[in-house]
Amino acid sequence: MSSESKGILASLKRLLTYLTQYKLRFALMILIMLGYSIVLAIIPTISGIIMNILSTKGSFTEFSNIILILLATVILFWILGNMSQRILAGIAQKALYNLRTELFSKIQKYSLSFFDKQPIGELMSNVTNDLDVVDQFLSVSFMNVLQGFITIIIATIFMILINPYFTILTYITIFAMLIISGFLARISGSAFELLQNQMAELNGYAEERITGQKTVVASNQQYSFMEEFDKLSQKVDKTGEKAQIFSLANTAIATVFSNLQNIVIFVVGGFLVIQHQAAFGDVVAFIGFSSVLMNPLNQIFAFYNQIISATVGASRVFSIIDGKPDILDKKDAPPIPEIEGNVEFLDVDFSYVPGHKVLKNNNFTAKPGQIIGLCGPTGAGKSTIMNILTRYYDLDSGEIKVDDSKIDEIQQDTLRIQIAQVLQEPFLFTDTIMNNLKYARKGATDEDCIQAAKQANAHDFIMDHPQGYDTVLRNGGADLSQGQQQMLTIARAMVAYPRMLILDEATSNVDTRTEKLIQEGLFKLQEGKTSFIIAHRLSTIQNADQILVINDGEIIERGTHQELLDMKGFYYNLYMSQFRGKNS
Repeated sequence: MSSESKGILASLKRLLTYLTQYKLRFALMILIMLGYSIVLAIIPTISGIIMNILSTKGSFTEFSNIILILLATVILFWILGNMSQRILAGIAQKALYNLRTELFSKIQKYSLSFFDKQPIGELMSNVTNDLDVVDQFLSVSFMNVLQGFITIIIATIFMILINPYFTILTYITIFAMLIISGFLARISGSAFELLQNQMAELNGYAEERITGQKTVVASNQQYSFMEEFDKLSQKVDKTGEKAQIFSLANTAIATVFSNLQNIVIFVVGGFLVIQHQAAFGDVVAFIGFSSVLMNPLNQIFAFYNQIISATVGASRVFSIIDGKPDILDKKDAPPIPEIEGNVEFLDVDFSYVPGHKVLKNNNFTAKPGQIIGLCGPTGAGKSTIMNILTRYYDLDSGEIKVDDSKIDEIQQDTLRIQIAQVLQEPFLFTDTIMNNLKYARKGATDEDCIQAAKQANAHDFIMDHPQGYDTVLRNGGADLSQGQQQMLTIARAMVAYPRMLILDEATSNVDTRTEKLIQEGLFKLQEGKTSFIIAHRLSTIQNADQILVINDGEIIERGTHQELLDMKGFYYNLYMSQFRGKNS
């Protein structure tokens, strides 16, 4: 068996554990399926008995009794079929709920580096498309295939008891069909697996472009993206066509062999009946058993490709579930106590990609309540310093201390919950304004949020909406101005009651009047907290207690605004280029 086949079987086996964990209900379903198959096998047996009664001119009483038994059997057949479907539907949805929850929970635990490597479109394909095909398998395919196997076993037992020779005759055509169908199924299975991967690539591409549609339009790239999407769609179309052709060929072959089987039974059986070596009822019964066998076989082959798609999707889901976050707490790491705000960087080196250092030999100290400004060219490493302070990534070497605790020796969540961040691009959830503010802290009250909104100068524009704080924001707050969105994120940071604060170009995208309102809110937010301000506009950090000038991953200058101007170095040149249009 190839490693690919082993992987598919392993994923299928693991997927089924989500069903079998409900042992009692699963066992009951198997018993009902067993009863269903027995009843199904009884029906052609009764048909054969009826034909024997008619051909031997049996009594009316015998005939009427067997008809009543047949009616009762059909009713029981219908009841058992519905019961097994209902039970499986319940188990399947619980299994899918557990899988979906496990996947989403694991995604929440991943480090930021995971999202750097994993395209959001492909990740969305895992959460939606892959789970959809798994849902189809658990809800539909599995039951039909399992019921098919049970039916084949039970029907074969009945057939052997009635006439072993007819059973052998029946299985000769079945084996011939299985050989041809198995060959076609292998080809279509590979095609469906490739189709699933190509669909993930296509959906990922579409997701990313739709999310960035504003950039697409602004760059006038609609047509080039349409062409690329068309190329990917054509690949999906060709692969899907190939998969469907071989899948439909299986259905056609099954139909041909089903008719061939009936012809063989009629011819051979008829000859034996004429020779008085078999009963006419046996021939009729085996014509019925032919359908009983062929229907589940057809279903098994029909669902084979769906099973392959489900296991491929499941394997991608499991690869995410089984992955480990890059940033892990040490065993028995304690929570960090309430932060006072002392921060120390000691010989810190860091790289996103091994061998390509982004930060080199960085040292600085921030004391409780101080405002620390970070400035420098784009890509110098300003935001990276904040990313490693919050331990979104681990260091190459050196250490970072918050108060007396090394950040890699304490529980990372207890550190981050005490640090609020206001970023250049505000992010708001599709929810009410009140709930967006409450996301900052579990247990926050309406009063806490309203007070924070007033301090952030957001209360007035919130109340201008007819629903006030119950206004539902959609598409990241697209119906608000950039400044209003930022005021809400500042209010949200206030609700968090942070001990430290990170501001990343929080006022860079707003007009002067709005910037003044935002700055007023930020000053209130910064009171008594160690604050780090990342700035391209140097006016936002002129009052900082210490400014760190960063270039090419190193802190090359430090001091107050005036001290740095007096140095007439890198900071001085930045300042002159911004405020006087000079370079020196």
